[in-house]
Amino acid sequence: MKTSPKAQGLYDPSNEHENCGIGLIVDMKGRKSHSIVQGALEICVNLDHRGGCGCDPITGDGAGIFIQLPHKFFSTVCADECGFELPEEGDYGVGFVFLSQNEEDRLKEEQIITEIILEEGFPLLGWRDVPVNSHILGKASAACEPVMRQFFIDRGEVCQRGLEFERKLYVIRRLAAHRIRYSGADEDELFYIGSLSSRTMTYKGMLTTGQLGDYFPDLASENMESALALTHSRFSTNTFPSWPRAQPFRYLCHNGEINTVRGNENWLHARQMQLASDVFGDDLKKLLPIIREDGSDSQKFDNCLEFLVLSGRSLAHAMMMMIPEPWERHKSMPQHKRDFYEFHACMMEPWDGPASMAMSDGIQVGATLDRNGLRPSRYYVTADDKVILASEVGVLEGIEPASVVKKGRLEPGRMFLIDMEEGRILDDAELKEQIASEHPYGQWLKENLLPAAELPDPPAEKAVADDFDTIETRQKVFGYTYEDMRFLLGPSAQAGKQPLGSMGNDAPLAVLSDQPQLLYNYFKQLFAQVTNPPIDPIREELVTASITFIGSEGDLTRPGPDSCRMIKYESPLLDNRQLDQLHHIDRAGFKSAKLPMTFEAAHGGLSEGHNNISEPAITDKGLEAALETLFENADTAINDGVNILILSDRKIGQKKAPIPALLAVAGLHHHLVRQGTRTRVSIVLESAEPREVMHYALLLGYGVNAINPYLALESVRHLVHRGDIDLDPEIACYNFLKANLNGVIKTMSKMGISTVASYRGAQIFEAIGLNQSVVDKYFTKTASRVEGVGLDAIAGEAMTRHAKAFAPREDERDAALDPGGIYQWRSGGERHLFNPVTIHKLQKATRLGEYAVFKEYSEAINDQSREMFTLRGLMDFKLDTAKSIPIEEVESATEIVKRFKTGAMSYGSISKEAHEALAIAMNRLGGKSNTGEGGEDPDRFTPDENGDSRRSAIKQVASGRFGVTSNYLVNSDEIQIKIVQGAKPGEGGELPGHKVLPKIAKTRGTTPGVGLISPPPHHDIYSIEDLAELIHDLKNSNRHARINVKLVSEVGVGTIAAGVAKAKADVILVSGYDGGTGASPRSSIQHAGAPWELGLAETNQTLLLNDLRSRVVVETDGQLKTGRDVAIACLLGAEEYGFATAPLVTLGCLMMRVCHKNTCPVGVATQNPELRKKFHGGPEAVVHFMNYVAEEMREIMAQLGYRTVNEMVGQVDRLEMRHAIEHWKARGLDYSKILYKPDVGPDVGSFCQMKQDHLLENSLDEREILKQAKPAIDNGTPVEIRLPIVNTDRVVGTLTGAEISRNHGAEGLPEDTVQIHLTGSAGQSLGAFCPKGMTFNVEGDTNDYLGKGLSGGKIIVRPHADSPFVAHDNIITGNVCFYGATGGEAYVAGMAGERFCVRNSGVEAVIEGLGDHALEYMTGGMVINLGSTGRNLGAGMSGGVAYIYDEAGDFIQNRLNPDMVNVYQLIECGDEELELVRAKIEKHVLLTGSARGRAILDDWPATAGNFLKIMPQDYERVLKAQTRAIERGLEGEAAILAAFEENVKAGH
Repeated sequence: MKTSPKAQGLYDPSNEHENCGIGLIVDMKGRKSHSIVQGALEICVNLDHRGGCGCDPITGDGAGIFIQLPHKFFSTVCADECGFELPEEGDYGVGFVFLSQNEEDRLKEEQIITEIILEEGFPLLGWRDVPVNSHILGKASAACEPVMRQFFIDRGEVCQRGLEFERKLYVIRRLAAHRIRYSGADEDELFYIGSLSSRTMTYKGMLTTGQLGDYFPDLASENMESALALTHSRFSTNTFPSWPRAQPFRYLCHNGEINTVRGNENWLHARQMQLASDVFGDDLKKLLPIIREDGSDSQKFDNCLEFLVLSGRSLAHAMMMMIPEPWERHKSMPQHKRDFYEFHACMMEPWDGPASMAMSDGIQVGATLDRNGLRPSRYYVTADDKVILASEVGVLEGIEPASVVKKGRLEPGRMFLIDMEEGRILDDAELKEQIASEHPYGQWLKENLLPAAELPDPPAEKAVADDFDTIETRQKVFGYTYEDMRFLLGPSAQAGKQPLGSMGNDAPLAVLSDQPQLLYNYFKQLFAQVTNPPIDPIREELVTASITFIGSEGDLTRPGPDSCRMIKYESPLLDNRQLDQLHHIDRAGFKSAKLPMTFEAAHGGLSEGHNNISEPAITDKGLEAALETLFENADTAINDGVNILILSDRKIGQKKAPIPALLAVAGLHHHLVRQGTRTRVSIVLESAEPREVMHYALLLGYGVNAINPYLALESVRHLVHRGDIDLDPEIACYNFLKANLNGVIKTMSKMGISTVASYRGAQIFEAIGLNQSVVDKYFTKTASRVEGVGLDAIAGEAMTRHAKAFAPREDERDAALDPGGIYQWRSGGERHLFNPVTIHKLQKATRLGEYAVFKEYSEAINDQSREMFTLRGLMDFKLDTAKSIPIEEVESATEIVKRFKTGAMSYGSISKEAHEALAIAMNRLGGKSNTGEGGEDPDRFTPDENGDSRRSAIKQVASGRFGVTSNYLVNSDEIQIKIVQGAKPGEGGELPGHKVLPKIAKTRGTTPGVGLISPPPHHDIYSIEDLAELIHDLKNSNRHARINVKLVSEVGVGTIAAGVAKAKADVILVSGYDGGTGASPRSSIQHAGAPWELGLAETNQTLLLNDLRSRVVVETDGQLKTGRDVAIACLLGAEEYGFATAPLVTLGCLMMRVCHKNTCPVGVATQNPELRKKFHGGPEAVVHFMNYVAEEMREIMAQLGYRTVNEMVGQVDRLEMRHAIEHWKARGLDYSKILYKPDVGPDVGSFCQMKQDHLLENSLDEREILKQAKPAIDNGTPVEIRLPIVNTDRVVGTLTGAEISRNHGAEGLPEDTVQIHLTGSAGQSLGAFCPKGMTFNVEGDTNDYLGKGLSGGKIIVRPHADSPFVAHDNIITGNVCFYGATGGEAYVAGMAGERFCVRNSGVEAVIEGLGDHALEYMTGGMVINLGSTGRNLGAGMSGGVAYIYDEAGDFIQNRLNPDMVNVYQLIECGDEELELVRAKIEKHVLLTGSARGRAILDDWPATAGNFLKIMPQDYERVLKAQTRAIERGLEGEAAILAAFEENVKAGH
């Protein structure tokens, strides 16, 4: 009996993620038939590429089907096979149960179920064995296959039919799970009741989509009838088998990821103690806890939904509570709907994350989409009243085009529901109006919800005045430094924005630092990678919200007017006046109390007579006792009816030190969750400690409701008073709070969370260096993999700061604030690996080519590393002299350097000279250099006369897709998908306008002088199956290149890497958090991501456990500087190595950390022509550096006795922890988990030994197109190709396009040389990256990513000639079409989904309807929309132009994002422009036969009056400057350069 591995080493099963494909099929009139069941099975098979498969192709991740209870089927089989008769439909319930394979256990489980049914008073009718075909299973799923049985319960006279019976069955199921699963009787975790209902049933298991129908012969029976079916295919990041985790669950199937699940679970746990449900009565206590801890996020969601529905809400109502629309910033939402959402926001936080859900209770069936629209869901309605919805179109064959009466999509935040009793679809507006008017929500809010602005002012004499005389003492107590004032408080108060920094972080981790650290620094932010996207808080601001409610929550099962008696704040960051209002509140329903957060400095302080000794004599009793007192005081206050607890550290003094605010908040939050009283109170923090984004994010993440950072605000006023900030103090404080709130929203967004309400208490952090007892008690369930300091050290650090501030001697008390030195090296400040000494030695060694000097450099670095800067510094090699070998026997340095790579620095962030020097050096060595995300000048693809090549072997594809063309991809040996960047995971790159020179703009396909930002997510990677698609697309764009996926180290990265290996990546790069960057918010450089040692070790361990290690190459990077670093990386499991900062230093970089300012004094990271003349680096220095690192590695290999790198990879047993650790904090460090070696069989490979199978031979190109297009590829002869197409034909045309680029270069072929006519539903990524000369003509419809990266080709899509519907009201193509396209044309007769033409820099498209967020980040090209428009068009648009047909006349008010664009009436533009638009529409009508286009042309010029022109402001300014330059007689490049210079002078 094999189950999935338990947590071991760094692997933890709770980090598992899953994404998937979902589908539903329903007869609106409620007619049951067997064909519905058959149809659902077919949909499941056609979504197979969205499911996952590990190392064994016949073991799937899970597939299942949900149907109405098949009464006709059961009434026959029960009588024939089981010997009992069934009562009427609805009078009995059926359970489907997974039981143990061991007969003794199984009988016991069945006995318990029987007992419970009888206890609840129901007759048990009997049992049935479910027939299964076990022989078709793969090895892994067969090993843990449960025994499947069904049991039948008679309703009798116990209760009413319908909902009441369902509630009783729910109680029976919970009791059975409780007694069997959680009593420890179920060792192998197989017991699971998949469904128990009188209405519905699920058949599911750990199957591939193709096995589902064959495994359960029941499903083939003609009597197996249903009017509805939901189906699901699962893609889990791990390959470990789990039968119960297959979906559908009892009410839904879910494609997506709930990011806030830890918080949702905690809040629900606290709420269940306050429930007093009428409908369940005494049964309620049998149901608790509502959520089971060991489920997946989707199972937990299903548990909560089930409870809400069975406690009396309709299915749609419960879904609206759990996944609300973004009502907070919605301009045009009807008031009754806004009232509904606002009222429910007072009762429960949203379950946030990307989600497409299909749900049903057996009577209604429907689907809904998250507020961001991050998952695809398309549907057809047919003439015979069927509705088919799935993640893709074309999943059911044999539907005649003439019978499809509507093609639609789910829209962000919207729901659609089919009511079979009414026999029709209820659309979002009607459905929600009905639900929102069930109660007078608006009136309840008016009477009970109090906007904070309406609170009375506090009594003036109670306000605390600023005291600038003692401010420095207080700043010292809380550890403020000179850098905090200069880099954080000052800039954010001045500008109201988060401050930027550059060049990464090479200072030590908090637990390894000598400086006393604030508790916040022991935590790192987690961020989304692959399994769900970060969201875009700037461009898609309308989905984010920071509204905060203060007061007591009501009972979830009894909504009423009192449920919303709360105070509403727009932000959780409060100023002093707002805090005083809360403190002195005098309103019915509110009562506040202040609790001090201090502990006695005498306890646990320093022994008398010493001011600062290296070993403080600490007892943690003082701190621990103070926390216990705080919790007791809170409990007493709650019993007295207090519902606003204000925790304050204003009362510090000579004898009283502050309890770290995070410790107090998190500890109290968890204490109250355990007590079940957390939802009765709000915790408000009045503290001097928090002063930067990370602090506020952590406090909110651990449950605080609101924060008043009084000392930070006083310090800002002090800076104004000193003259350091030239603003009114009120405005400076407002700016400071605004900058920090935006920073918090940005931090939440990195994890894909949009509202502060669902971020609160979600704990999206990992701890590095706190011991488990502290985590368990105060930060319950936070990941912590490197154990470290306890309460004693935390108290000690607080005391050290306190002792410094209140030192006995006056000269010590008067000392200035600490220098800090985190951001830049400062003498006496924090330590850095690269400091003046090491920089000088490295430059001297590589410039002069002296290995001896290099050894001095590497010894200095390795020594510092050993002084505990890094985790690798704490490790030693286990040497055994008997095993060592002569160095001559070790593989040569020339072989080893082929494994080396330079980092991804874009041309634009560093100068042309520096970028080319790196490429030349790596090509001389046979290693690889990386383009970074800025494209590459095609001149560099051909070698220079002296034989050097400036071509980068690795071409990077980042979210901005700058310069990513077919020609660029064909000229690569490796294509790297940059999911995240170490220095700023979850955020997009930025290149300020003054660095975008004409030459750079040309390489990137953008406008000179206009700043560039990459979107935070790849808009074509919202999930693991999307990444699998992009990997497949890029493999098609260049079949000879390896596909590399770049991840950043964080807890759970190993599990994600396993998913990436299953998605067919060839190389996985695990990057450290400490890598460099050209520009990034300071909070990200310091606080996001983890060291590569942790991420690499976790990845290697997880891949071994999954037997996927031998299929991928593992690479690592992040401050690698010496041969020792590389050797340790190799032993931890990496076989390729990246260097970025060190090679830049060899080229002359001095680590000034001003890259983001364009003032680099040595010409490395600047575009300024004068500074670039100072660049003296050359490729030789880089070659020397790489050779020296390889030589040094060879010396270590010889000592360890390894002849080749391959035999050394992953041999962690040759590393050990250093014995001599003297550091007072590092002594408790336990990182044995890093050096853990999973126990796997000898057949599991430890390095890459086989190639991934990308299945290119199955593609339509390989089967047909390449053969037919051969004449065109070889010698440009025109060809026409006609083929049918289905949704499983993905990335059609891309392999052919790659051959054209390979043979004909960037120019491609003449227009229409290769014409491809396709009929049917095209799969994802049709025409991706296709070059000029290719034309696709689709009759039917297409899925997501149409024309992704189009490089000059032409795409025409139109409905089938027989289609009865109106094209411009129906969805013809999917989401994210023409993403990152660089050229070409598109004509689409019908509507597109969300995010059309994101980052388009060259396509000219005509479309008949757009979803939300269209034209985001567009930098070139043209879009004409002849249909309706969704919200937020043109966010971040900085180039190109759009023409919108505004028939409704509400475009500017409700649809446009006006931040960066100007709007003009088309009829006011010149005649040329009018003619251009008319001609484009004419061409559209000619190519697609568009009825909409024809109607507009027939009524021209009258219809021209409805067109609006959208023009980006930056683009317009640059174009005007170019026109002026041409008028002065300049032409071509000269005119462009003159316009650029004019712009920079004007300060743009």
